[in-house]
Amino acid sequence: MPHTLLLIHPMQCPKTRTYSEYESIQDCLNAICKIYEEHLKRTNLDMPTVTYDIVQLFDFIDSLVDVSCLTYQKSTNTYAPYSKEWIKDMIYEQFRQTALDK
Repeated sequence: MPHTLLLIHPMQCPKTRTYSEYESIQDCLNAICKIYEEHLKRTNLDMPTVTYDIVQLFDFIDSLVDVSCLTYQKSTNTYAPYSKEWIKDMIYEQFRQTALDK
């Protein structure tokens, strides 16, 4: 899996823009889920465990001002950009595959 950069702009303020690096797309997608889980923990302090479904995760992703991935393309030695919709498609496939494996 290719090296991947995650670019997140959670709020309108430009100072909230961040990026993270991951060794694979899978690691990046897991990090997005983890970001949402941390958000749930911060906003629901009275809940002993955090649970959510894919619709709630997608609503969170849609609430971000912007989120995108850049994945390394060895053949061209460049990074290809992928949108919020692509991210959601990939997360859906990851969840679907996990459900099939159980």
